[in-house]
Amino acid sequence: MADYDDYYVRNRQCNCMRCASRSLMGPAVLITIGVLFLLDHLGVFPFGRGIPILLIVIGLIQVAQRSAPTAGHVQPTPYYPAGMYPPGTQPPSPPTIEATRPGSEVNRG
Repeated sequence: MADYDDYYVRNRQCNCMRCASRSLMGPAVLITIGVLFLLDHLGVFPFGRGIPILLIVIGLIQVAQRSAPTAGHVQPTPYYPAGMYPPGTQPPSPPTIEATRPGSEVNRG
């Protein structure tokens, strides 16, 4: 079975090139749409014919993101839902019930 550290998992707190390149998609798409609208407004290129250009830009950004180096990457801390524990660890022991105090009038148990 593969270890958790063998896989690349995106981490928002990491500053490696691969994690940092994740924030390029939104601006690249907005700039491409803006340029396509500008070219349509100027009568150079109709906007409806620019959809393939938008798809090419999205594909290029995806390729750039996946091929970016992971040097200095920091894996995020794994999240384990309630009741689940990391492999190789034992769940905490249940709390023990303390003996009643001598002289107490009420027995809470």
